Amino acid sequence: MTELKPFTHNSEDYPDGIVLVVDKPYRWTSADVVRKVKWLACRHFGKKNLKVGHAGTLDPLATGVLMVCIGNATKRAEALQARDKEYIAGISFGATTPSYDLEKAPDCRFGTDNVNEASLRKALKSFLGEQEQIAPLFSAKSIDGVRAYELARKLYKRQALTQDQSELIRPARIRIDNLELLSFSESGNMLHAPAFDPDYSGMTEEEILRAKEKNSRINVVDARSLGLPIAEIRINCTKGTYIRAFARDLGEALDSGAFLSYLIRTRSGYHSISDALSIRQVE
Repeated sequence: MTELKPFTHNSEDYPDGIVLVVDKPYRWTSADVVRKVKWLACRHFGKKNLKVGHAGTLDPLATGVLMVCIGNATKRAEALQARDKEYIAGISFGATTPSYDLEKAPDCRFGTDNVNEASLRKALKSFLGEQEQIAPLFSAKSIDGVRAYELARKLYKRQALTQDQSELIRPARIRIDNLELLSFSESGNMLHAPAFDPDYSGMTEEEILRAKEKNSRINVVDARSLGLPIAEIRINCTKGTYIRAFARDLGEALDSGAFLSYLIRTRSGYHSISDALSIRQVE
């Protein structure tokens, strides 16, 4: 476990536990990262089992800062994830998807005559401050003891899922402190787009097989083929803010549907993406 080499091999030397800041890979779930780190930590410390968890879930199609807590650091997970966050979001306009991101194909198309730099800057100002937000149904929110995404999958299969999900999920109070328009492209050019085509270079045959199996579990629509206008926005917000829901609401404010094409968490609390380790570095 490369990044634990500076540490001793005695877990008792870390009574407060260890917090690893990981750059979550594209298509990995947060639970995938926890399982990987747990296996590596147990091997490194010669333990059969260790408490390992994450502080603040990232969607499979998001990348960036994910704090993984090992040992007694899991007791601080709630406090760690309560801190403010910073994201860079690529939001496409002119269509909506059931999941508000690229896990599902667009289900409705809209005009984009009202979408330009001036209208975007004006609309962004209206989202600053405290507000109520309805989380996506494709989320880990609980509805009468059931995970929202389980209900969403059932409704999606029955083609009974609508864009208006306010009757199913209660609004939550959030705060957005800063919104900065970094770029806008009418042709859909993406500055920080993820690798829609996975890169298997440098991997062994066994690693490639494992990566392909993992990638096959997450459906991804290639947004490059859609040719929709896209804005890249820096967002500073509180815990519990759903950027997919923000994309949905921004599209509605501009009379044009919108969805999240990519998302990078660049900061969580005082942990920055510049401090984050890739999975390969952790290995």
